[in-house]
Amino acid sequence: MAVLIGRAVYLQVLDRQFLKHQGDLRHVGILPVPAHRGRIFDRNGELLAISTPVKSIWVNPKEFREAQVPADRRKVLASLLGISLEALDKHVEGNRNRSFAYLKRRINPELADEVAALGIAGIYADREYRRYYPTGEVAAHLVGYTNIDDKGQEAMELAYDDWLKGAEGAKRIIRDGKRRVIEDLENVSLPVPGKDLALSIDQRLQYLAYRELKKAVLLHRARSASLALLDTRTGEVLAIANQPSYNPNSRSQMKGSASRNRAITDIYEPGSTMKPFAVALALELGLYRPDTVIDTTPGTMRVGRNIVKDIHNYGVLDVAHVLQKSSNVGVTKIALDLPSKKFWAFYNNLGFGQPLETGFPGEANGRLSDYHGWSPFEQATLSFGYGISASTVQLARAYSALANDGVMPMVSLVKRDKLPESHRIMSARTAIRVRRMLERVVSREGTALKAAIPGFRVAGKTGTVKKSDVGGYSSSRYISVFAGLAPVSKPRLVMVVMVDEPSAGEYYGGAVAAPVFSRVMEGALRLLNIAPDQEEITPLLAAQQDEPT
Repeated sequence: MAVLIGRAVYLQVLDRQFLKHQGDLRHVGILPVPAHRGRIFDRNGELLAISTPVKSIWVNPKEFREAQVPADRRKVLASLLGISLEALDKHVEGNRNRSFAYLKRRINPELADEVAALGIAGIYADREYRRYYPTGEVAAHLVGYTNIDDKGQEAMELAYDDWLKGAEGAKRIIRDGKRRVIEDLENVSLPVPGKDLALSIDQRLQYLAYRELKKAVLLHRARSASLALLDTRTGEVLAIANQPSYNPNSRSQMKGSASRNRAITDIYEPGSTMKPFAVALALELGLYRPDTVIDTTPGTMRVGRNIVKDIHNYGVLDVAHVLQKSSNVGVTKIALDLPSKKFWAFYNNLGFGQPLETGFPGEANGRLSDYHGWSPFEQATLSFGYGISASTVQLARAYSALANDGVMPMVSLVKRDKLPESHRIMSARTAIRVRRMLERVVSREGTALKAAIPGFRVAGKTGTVKKSDVGGYSSSRYISVFAGLAPVSKPRLVMVVMVDEPSAGEYYGGAVAAPVFSRVMEGALRLLNIAPDQEEITPLLAAQQDEPT
């Protein structure tokens, strides 16, 4: 008895601090306080992503089992949580030795209040945040989404996760013997909210681009499509759309292929949209002039063991008409006169085979083979867009050099406050000359009449590309492309439209991709209050143009 009394006195009088510490360990705890994730806006301050407060329901299995909740009340609880009674009981039983297990994450506060009103022992709710995307599938490929723990998983949500996520806080709380929080003691550290992010896109233009691209895919029964609209001066992406798409607010039925931002991550051979660059280099080197005559007779040309063909025998053409008629033979003769090293360097400087450096996850570099291994035929095919691959945004970036008087700005998916780093690719004189030639393409005598816009001068180039297949190129699967700029007098916008495997009959770039360009570009020019530069508006007739290439 003396020993026990002595021990009690020691513990309760002389060593009280030890007991107090042990009691605190069991009753005082640290609880994390979630941080508010930063918002994502478009360039005009319109919301693209926001975190809203929600509740997560969790259970203390030990307490729940001890309470012996009647089956009818458990059934009501399960119904509110959207699960079966069997699933609820199985979940609790499977975590019987734990004091914490989630039942339902991220439910709206009103539903959480209904759960709390049941007054079931062992059922609790914690505050969290859920990401909401006001534009849904329209901007999904650029904005991306977060997982259930609010961590970025795709696109800009992933690329800027550290910027957006903030820092979790902590508070000291008191729990009772059943691990329930009964009192907040103090804030240990306050949560630091994430930073907001302003993207380069204009939500109005994004809606327009998405709508028209989706309409074209449905009309032509295409496999997929992508579109990129760039500001020629700043390199900012004003709209970027893809098909198929997905709804980031409801991803239960989402397919993996639908989540790709094809305009940045997928590459393809761009076909005849590359011809202006071969012509630009020939002008830059002084080897050709716009009026230099080239004989394309008889519409075919042998290069080594291979044959280069035109759809028609165009006869004698000047350089400007080579682009207007999209003559493969004409541009081949130009390409074979170009020094291989300078040809490669010119394409390389335009960004082909080079990263976009936007920071977007999974962006493609494209492919441009080294000139040391080029045969004459390979050099020829590069001039009309085979043997080289690029993404839609890469092609648009290259066209921005033609639009911006020979200077190519770096591409950005984030709103810029100042002019970006730029690279001079060609002289302003060469860029202006090529633009004027490409203006002829968008005419009744060219291949892209359907790209024309009333009141505006438009320049561009069509591309109809046979897809690679086993043993060569397919004769039934095509990619339809149009790359263009407007207004020609002072280019402000560049756009590339790519439609993959249209299967409703039409497949030429001038018939499939060019109309999408026209509708989106016309809307963009008017929304941005860009003044018309065509003195006389020529009515556009619905007559079909000659077979485009």
